[in-house]
Amino acid sequence: MDGTSSRPLRNAYVVYSNKEILFVGENSPPANLLNPNQRKPDLDLPEYTLLPGLIEAHAHFFLEGAELDAHQRAAHLKQTPEALLKAAQRRLEKLVRIGVIAVRDAGDKDGVGLALSKLYQSEDRPLMPYVDSPGAAIHHKGRYGSLMAEPIEKFDSPKHCVETRVKAGADRIKLIATGIVNFKQGKVTTEPQMTTAEISELVSTAKSLGKQTFAHASGDAGIERAVEGGVDSVEHGFFVREDQLARMRDRQIAWVPTFAPVQAQIDHADRLGWDDKVVSNLKKILDQHAASLVKAHELGVPIIAGSDAGSYGVAHGVGFLSELELMERAGLPPLTVINSATGSSSSRLAFREKFGQIKSGYQGRFILSRHSPLESVSNLRKQKFVVFDGEVFESDANADATGL
Repeated sequence: MDGTSSRPLRNAYVVYSNKEILFVGENSPPANLLNPNQRKPDLDLPEYTLLPGLIEAHAHFFLEGAELDAHQRAAHLKQTPEALLKAAQRRLEKLVRIGVIAVRDAGDKDGVGLALSKLYQSEDRPLMPYVDSPGAAIHHKGRYGSLMAEPIEKFDSPKHCVETRVKAGADRIKLIATGIVNFKQGKVTTEPQMTTAEISELVSTAKSLGKQTFAHASGDAGIERAVEGGVDSVEHGFFVREDQLARMRDRQIAWVPTFAPVQAQIDHADRLGWDDKVVSNLKKILDQHAASLVKAHELGVPIIAGSDAGSYGVAHGVGFLSELELMERAGLPPLTVINSATGSSSSRLAFREKFGQIKSGYQGRFILSRHSPLESVSNLRKQKFVVFDGEVFESDANADATGL
């Protein structure tokens, strides 16, 4: 599976180095790409499936999603930025071994994501996935987002706010356009916190500086402002309307639906104290979200997979595999889900490097498995090999979520 095509190649040749893929095709590769006098492949694996390494498009490195105890989660956030960064660094190699080769961090105000982005770009980086980050997200003072954002009110104008973020090293710009879903009532109960005009100014400034924007937005009113403001992707997007999906398709605005955090609220309802009414609301939200996802696929909206890792019950890496399973359960074909976690991200999100596709010139970072995800994406949890810049790691079926 090359990450973008609507059908897999069968009995294909792949030639790669520790830096990049050199050839992919059903015909024999050119002799000049092979070792001297080589007449047959180094490995002949007819029972295996090969696919790109996975791209997690929405994660918060400063949070530990696997921790379920509320007191421990609160204590984690009281740590110094240096301690939060060290905790995040311990996750990096684990992510590669799970098969996650790149992460678009979704923002924090303590500089954790930016530090990891800089670490990846350093000459002596450890084994880690590609990371980019917006740094602190942008929100309005007193509104949702203070956990990961700094308020726009600190700056003279939206333009100045974006310029400051970029000067600090932001790889892209994250906007908190709305509040969050009220689980007890089963809907978004607050007004959007950004106007269309504000979003438009933030977006246009980011574009002028060569940066993409992505917007936290749920509730049809807030999604409307994000779409009309011209963001590059809508994150979460609960209660999106069909006409909004159609405009997102027309404008090639991507959608990152993040099922996993809501499913986690259902899975841990007893611990969280949710009664049957709240659980019923949560299930209805997911059912509606699933229908919207299927409609988005039918319409041709760019769908990109992201789990909101770090949220309650959504462990880094492992939670991303859960997100892919939830997308399949919602009604997407397995190949579409795989593409959303590989080539769709690679094509749409303007990363600095080329990965996420099995294609000449792209990095040699991919997964080999006897358990084909074409049958079900849940097979990605099973034993597999991860090839990463010439190194090969065996990933067992029981990934340890400790610290993730």
